[in-house]
Amino acid sequence: MSSDTRAAERSVAYPTIAARRPAPRLGVTVVAELVDAIVRGDLAPDSSLPPEAVLCEQFGVSRTVIRESVKRLEEKGLVSVAQGRGTQVLPASAWNMVDATVLSALVANDATLGILDDLSTVRASLEGLIARDAATRRTTEDLERLGAALQLMRDSLGDEATFSTADVAFHTTVGEMSTNQLAVNLVSILFGQARESARFHLHSRLETTLEEHERVFAAIEGRDPDAAETAMRSHIVDAWERRRPPNPRR
Repeated sequence: MSSDTRAAERSVAYPTIAARRPAPRLGVTVVAELVDAIVRGDLAPDSSLPPEAVLCEQFGVSRTVIRESVKRLEEKGLVSVAQGRGTQVLPASAWNMVDATVLSALVANDATLGILDDLSTVRASLEGLIARDAATRRTTEDLERLGAALQLMRDSLGDEATFSTADVAFHTTVGEMSTNQLAVNLVSILFGQARESARFHLHSRLETTLEEHERVFAAIEGRDPDAAETAMRSHIVDAWERRRPPNPRR
């Protein structure tokens, strides 16, 4: 590339990516910032990613880092690289929304909480299926482990942090009792991203949450898959409704 071409690229008013100073894992930081810019809409669908030289200058990294970062974006479905057309930003319908980086950016930039609403709905369906499977396959040892998590919830009603840990342990144990590992892994991704959001805070109605877990436990103990699925679905949906902050745009 000639110096005149590089100079011409730098003179074009490309959108500026709001980049933090890259940490030691340069590629990870660059990818996260570019994903955030695309999800936020700074780089609109069908627009072109700024040229390598511009991105190198904005992020303070080498061309190698930028090229590797663009490859990661392509793998996540956010961009398409075509000879002669450069790197095009793709619409949201092409994005891999269960990718941890993409999902994290979606949650962080979700002004209406619609993404967290959708996460709750999908998680409720998946965890309902997991609980159904657990109810048909549970062993005495499984039930003892699940009962221990439930007992810790009972014992920690006055301690939200400990209660939250026991809550997670309860759901993890139900997942371990199921053979549907695809559903379990998807729930792990969805719930992990939801819990990282500042808007997905622990509510104070711990007694209600405990009662919901008691119903799930009773259904699994009684080997009642229908009741286990219903109880778990209701718990996930109702728990999010209790957590959900007011939203004037809802």
